[in-house]
Amino acid sequence: MSKIIEKNSLEDNRFKTISDFKWCVNSGGEIEFEYNDRVFGIFPKLKRTSESGMQMLICEKFVDNQQKTEKWCKDADEILEYMIDGKRLRDIITKVKVTDRTI
Repeated sequence: MSKIIEKNSLEDNRFKTISDFKWCVNSGGEIEFEYNDRVFGIFPKLKRTSESGMQMLICEKFVDNQQKTEKWCKDADEILEYMIDGKRLRDIITKVKVTDRTI
């Protein structure tokens, strides 16, 4: 017998605090969120650099030239400094519409 896994509601996905966001990101969570009718993603990736290890990519999704919006970060604090429409993610993360998140 299969168990059906329900999808989280937008309220379940929403970050209530910055600590909630940092825990998710630092635990390897993937996040998709909307802000001002634009969609962004945060993805943990192994990046080949002189310093091996996990880094995180944040970028706007569905844009022709993604390189303009992508930023590689070493931790959640650095991701929280990412700028969207002149605002740091730290200042808006509890207000964005989180459409999908793991962990």
